[in-house]
Amino acid sequence: MELFYKLLFYISGFIIVWAMIGYPLSIRVIGKIYKNRDLKKDFTHQPTVTVMVVAHNEEKVILEKLNNIIELDYPKDKIEFLISSDNSTDQTNEIVRNFISQHPNFNIRLYEVKERKGKTNAQNEAQKTVKSEFIVMTDANSIMDKNAVRELMAAFTSDDIAYVSGRLSIINSNSSDVSNAEASYWDSDLAIREIEARIQSITAGNGALYACRTKDYIDFDPIECHDSAMPPRYALQGKRAIANHDAIAYEKAGEIIEDEFSRKVRMNRIILNYILPDLRILNIFKYKWFSYFYFGHRTCRYLLWISHLAVFISNAFLFKYSIFYKISFVGQVAFYLIALIRLLTKSNNKYLTLIYYYCVTIFAQWVGVYNILTGKAKPFWEKAESTR
Repeated sequence: MELFYKLLFYISGFIIVWAMIGYPLSIRVIGKIYKNRDLKKDFTHQPTVTVMVVAHNEEKVILEKLNNIIELDYPKDKIEFLISSDNSTDQTNEIVRNFISQHPNFNIRLYEVKERKGKTNAQNEAQKTVKSEFIVMTDANSIMDKNAVRELMAAFTSDDIAYVSGRLSIINSNSSDVSNAEASYWDSDLAIREIEARIQSITAGNGALYACRTKDYIDFDPIECHDSAMPPRYALQGKRAIANHDAIAYEKAGEIIEDEFSRKVRMNRIILNYILPDLRILNIFKYKWFSYFYFGHRTCRYLLWISHLAVFISNAFLFKYSIFYKISFVGQVAFYLIALIRLLTKSNNKYLTLIYYYCVTIFAQWVGVYNILTGKAKPFWEKAESTR
């Protein structure tokens, strides 16, 4: 049994260390090797575009969003705006209708989803009414930079580019220790995505701002989300999903841990499917760097929930064998105690907060797995009020 526990300890430990330290460091080294490979842009590429906003009971923010999108710097005769209302029961639809009537010079449409099945379903239904060459997706609570659409379209410089993700910029990073921790995590992740995009293809996008060709749009199961589903699907088709971080959307992060926790649980509602969504991803000879990117950036991260448990339990059984195992076990206990201290004391110490935030992220993965196994995972959710 000792050999079994050692294998479990070192494999699980490797997954944790590679996901959080090894892969981010390696990708920066790889980025320096490929430093001459830049993102190409063609600002003469101005196809017809539909900007789609999915909204469910967004009466607090939808008017600001509407005023935001009509100010986008893009040829007026080549852009339309489509609000897909996911069975809204508040004043969202009325606000949109009034806005449309007050702005007859803009091509704005409201699509009303009759049964609430979540964001992806609302996109699927509304997409069937789109006639433009490209679709830009954006969230109701995201404010787009005026050049966002122009930047997204400029990045479609070849036929093999099927998806372009913009950059989500957190505007309330200093509002609370929770939003600050999320902003710090997001900034480091964006740096990794920028390198992945330059070399080959990103492994995931973000729901605040992205674009694809209408002909390349895929009707995903409503439980899935485009952020996780689109980039690997396109990569397996021999196409690229890239990031243009000059296309910017501004958004608030959750300011209280309950909101961020709920968001992360929602993000993990299909985590088991995306540990390795398709065995073909392992074919490094065919998919090249993408296989490496996906394993480090996605597979290992999606295994953190079980890896932390496995390394802790195996370490407990190995405790008596050497001083190394004693130190590592005490270190793990101390790590979780620090998170507990932060929970109980509400300390603003940034190091305590980062450890606490990380532990909350792992716990959210466990809740996501539990919801999947018990059939409680759902394609829709209650929005976080602190992000509005």
